[in-house]
Amino acid sequence: MIAQALAVFATGVAALATARALLHKAIRAGLAAPRVPHHATPASVGLAFETVRVPTANGKRLHGWLIPAAGAAGPDAGGAQPAVIVLHGWGGNAALMLPLARPLHAAGFATLFIDARCHGASDADSFASLPRFAEDAEHAFAWLQARPGIDGARIALLGHSVGAGAVLLAAARRPQVAAVVSVAAFAHPAAMMRRWLAAKRIPERPLGRYILAYVQTTIGHRFDDIAPLATIARIGCPVLLVHGADDAVVPLAEARAIFAARGDTAAELLVLAGDHESFAELERHVDALVRFLRAAVG
Repeated sequence: MIAQALAVFATGVAALATARALLHKAIRAGLAAPRVPHHATPASVGLAFETVRVPTANGKRLHGWLIPAAGAAGPDAGGAQPAVIVLHGWGGNAALMLPLARPLHAAGFATLFIDARCHGASDADSFASLPRFAEDAEHAFAWLQARPGIDGARIALLGHSVGAGAVLLAAARRPQVAAVVSVAAFAHPAAMMRRWLAAKRIPERPLGRYILAYVQTTIGHRFDDIAPLATIARIGCPVLLVHGADDAVVPLAEARAIFAARGDTAAELLVLAGDHESFAELERHVDALVRFLRAAVG
């Protein structure tokens, strides 16, 4: 009898472990970012560029496009140029950020457009996450600092959506960052995850809470620590928060909440017409972005 009971118990434990492993696999598959190929290059908008491979964490490499500044139009023609690292959002790639390339180029900034790991043409990794986006931004920053012709003391970070949260986190950890432009950042990963759960009709109790806990364990960070609500106040450089008034993915209220949590950080909030993905309105107001960057980097 005891042997039979132990066998039944062992079978139950094995079945539970199998079910748990299948659940974890399903969670990762459901949250995995789609890898979207580039539909354009800087040449598509008439700019010369260099394709680069930037080393990042876990021995991986990032695909990037380095666009030199327009020497005649640049504020420091003939010397080291200020630069902007541009990071896309979840499921995006560098090509989707190209509407910003010509305005930044004409304003005299060198630009480095990168694909995060598991995105675009960059290396794959075990998973993508906001902290890994931030790691990629930090490694790109260090790589660009060492690049000849770039003023390492005047490099700004610009990110969209998850990339926006990532550049805020990177700047909170890298005091050398000269400025940050955050476009359509969400205030807290848990709130974003709950919206995803609701869209998938997954009940928060008990499955939703389990998923949130599993994600935090997997990425190795508490949501409260990496949330823009927390990182904004730990940044020593100027920050520009840009958000669309018609954003249905991340409500404008979240940008206002981040701005309210800025503490002593020198932050500005720019509200534009437009949704979460559109850069058309940002292009029309690029003068404000350029003025911010020029004031911030000197």
